Amino acid sequence: LREAISKGLEPIRALQMATINTAEYFRLYDRGAIAPGYLANLVTITDLSKLEINMVFYKGKLVARQGRPLFFLPQLKANSYQLTANTVRIKPLTTELLSLRAKRSNLTEETYPIIEIVPGQIATKKRVEKVKVVDGMIVPDLEKDILKLVVVERHKASGNIGLGLVKGFGLKQGALASSVAHDSHNIIAVGTNDFDILKAIEEIERLQGGLVACGNHKVLASLPLPVAGLLSPEPLEVVVAQFEKLEKVAASLGNLPPAPFSILSFLA
Repeated sequence: LREAISKGLEPIRALQMATINTAEYFRLYDRGAIAPGYLANLVTITDLSKLEINMVFYKGKLVARQGRPLFFLPQLKANSYQLTANTVRIKPLTTELLSLRAKRSNLTEETYPIIEIVPGQIATKKRVEKVKVVDGMIVPDLEKDILKLVVVERHKASGNIGLGLVKGFGLKQGALASSVAHDSHNIIAVGTNDFDILKAIEEIERLQGGLVACGNHKVLASLPLPVAGLLSPEPLEVVVAQFEKLEKVAASLGNLPPAPFSILSFLA
């Protein structure tokens, strides 16, 4: 909504498109408006053009004010999610297993399919272009913003690994990895070199799930997600702080698009 308004769309029309129009299109006739008979799920705002949210109501009850929750969520105890703990199971990895071999070792470039990110969307495009080859291996090309993409099966330790290339992610150094990867939620990683990619994947295994940023062969920031490799047992405030730090560190590794971990999760 803020993006649409900043591009010149009239605020009331933008709100209409995001609420009542959408609800009616999907035949959700009990939501999308403030009126008798509608669900009282709504927000109040202090600035119509900036959409600064003041209060959040859910089922008629005030649940958040000025960015802070007014409800209490008890912290999960370790034994309360045992059935969904320790779900990251992978075979030992090496950088050799992450190598992407070229068809011909005596060339410096090769034509290869690439996933291209579309800015602002989770849909991607397929490109076929010349990629860099060094010592018989296809490697990232930072000048062309071509990075290595790795998917590691993490449920049964099968050893299955998917390798590819992605264009438009913007990393200039290091690697990012996540155990949130739709829809099978294996480990997915993107990076400028195999060493940082390997480090990020190994850290996710150590954490038993999470989001990780690595650089110079070191873990720079992380958000542990030990519940099925998808959720955190920590209080909301802790998770928000961890995630904000992680995104800040990730942004420092290059010219990344907004929400890089969300984009990464849809590349699997």
